Formats: sequence, structure tokens, C-alpha cells
Amino acid sequence: MTDLNEAYHHCRELIEKHSKTFSKAFAMLPKKQKRAVWAIYAFCRRVDDIVDEGENPKSELEAFAVDFEAFMDGTLELDHPCWIALDDVFNNFPIDPQPYYDMIKGQRMDLYPRTIHSKDDLLDYCYHVASTVGLMLLPVIAPGRVDMLRNGAIELGYAMQLTNILRDIGEDLEIDRIYLPGDLMKQYGYTFVELQEQKVNQAFIRLWEDLASDAEIYYEQGLATLEAYPVYSRAPVGGAARMYRAILSEVRKNDYQVFEKRNFVSDQKKKQIIAEMQ
Repeated sequence: MTDLNEAYHHCRELIEKHSKTFSKAFAMLPKKQKRAVWAIYAFCRRVDDIVDEGENPKSELEAFAVDFEAFMDGTLELDHPCWIALDDVFNNFPIDPQPYYDMIKGQRMDLYPRTIHSKDDLLDYCYHVASTVGLMLLPVIAPGRVDMLRNGAIELGYAMQLTNILRDIGEDLEIDRIYLPGDLMKQYGYTFVELQEQKVNQAFIRLWEDLASDAEIYYEQGLATLEAYPVYSRAPVGGAARMYRAILSEVRKNDYQVFEKRNFVSDQKKKQIIAEMQ
């Protein structure tokens, strides 16, 4: 059976492989909190990978949901390093399981997609797949302060997921996922035909900037709560948010080209952001 240190090492490898932003930001945490973040990230990664890469994602996601129910009941055989590490987290921090259930629900939204008509529809999706992550992390990185930081964590989740969506419009289109609200497309006169043809015109730019403006507001509101975090968590949370926020600037620098290239923040820029937070 995998021992606890090996389990955490497995989770660490997942975050370092799949999210350099989170890996760099949360590396600044004390060891106990840092290991817990690895385990929570691994939970999110596993459920995300089922949806994006699973051979039978619908049945695999439901099997994972059954496993999580068993985990919560204490009846799951802990034979996977991610469950072993997460069990240790649940035993050592005052974890609220609801965001974990909500995250699984969010992944179902991608498997059984609804048309996103409005910004409210979009924010509901962003809550389930991203704000939930912040709510999972709060008991670990801000114990005793969860209630006061809840709204700010939700807003940072909105901001970061909107950023993901604005960066990945082209990649999402390739797998038939469209997160741009229909009423917003209509407002700016950007058609689904133009989207399928990957047109970057003034209508697209105005639409993109409308959602980017919302993201910037949510970053501001979320980052305004930073001083309420424990000192050891301020740089990781602020660093992660600012690294994500910088993606918006990269898209603008690349003339809003989100169809033919992936926009990213350089390692040098990430190091600069981290240095400014310390």
C-alpha cells in the first residue's frame, strides 16, 4: 500500500505537470498547507481528466462520484494515492465537502452541455468548475476565516475561469464547447457562423473585452480580500490570481488571436509576479 509521503508526492507531480501557475504560487505555503493543496488539486485534476480524456467519460464520472460518496462515508478502500492524501487532508483540516460535490456537478455540465444564454448562466458554470476550487482551499489556507473570505474566493474563481474561457475559445470550439453567452453575441453582432470561421473582428473584440472587463472587476474584488488571509497565504493567493490575470494582457498583445495560438504568461513574468508578492 502507498504510504502517505508517496501519496503526497504523487499529487505534487500532478500539479507540477499540469499547472505551473498553481505550482509556483502555492509552493510558498508552509509544508502542511502546501501538501494539502497538492491533494485538493489532484482531486480536481482527476475529475477534470475524466471529462476531457476519459474513454467513457459519463460512466467514469458517475463511478468517481460513487467513490467520493464512499470516501465521505468512510467505506472507500483507499487504494489510490490521491484518496490517501485527500483522506489525510480531511482528517487534519475542517473541510466542507459541499464544494467537492459542486465540482463534480460542474463537470457534468460539460458532459451534458446546456446553451449558455446569459452571463448568469456563464457565472453558474464558472462557480461549479472554478469557484469551488477556492472554497475547497479556504479551510486549508485560511482556517477560521472561511466565512469572511467566501465571497472573495468565489469572485476569484469567476475571474480565473472567465480568463480560461477567453484564452481557450479556439480549443473549446474544436471539441464543440462554446461558453460565450448567446445574448452577448447577439448584442455585439457576432454570429455563430463567424465563430465557427474563427473571425477576429471588431464585434469579436468588443464581445471579448466585455467578458474580460467582468473578469478584471472580479479580480479586483477578490484581491481586495487579500489582507484578510493569514500572512502565509497572501502571496500564494495573490500570485496565482495575478499570474492568471496576466493572460488577458497576453491575449491583447497578440491581437486577440485565440484561435490559432495559445496565449500564455512566460516563466520570467511569473517569477516577476511572485517576486513582487513577497
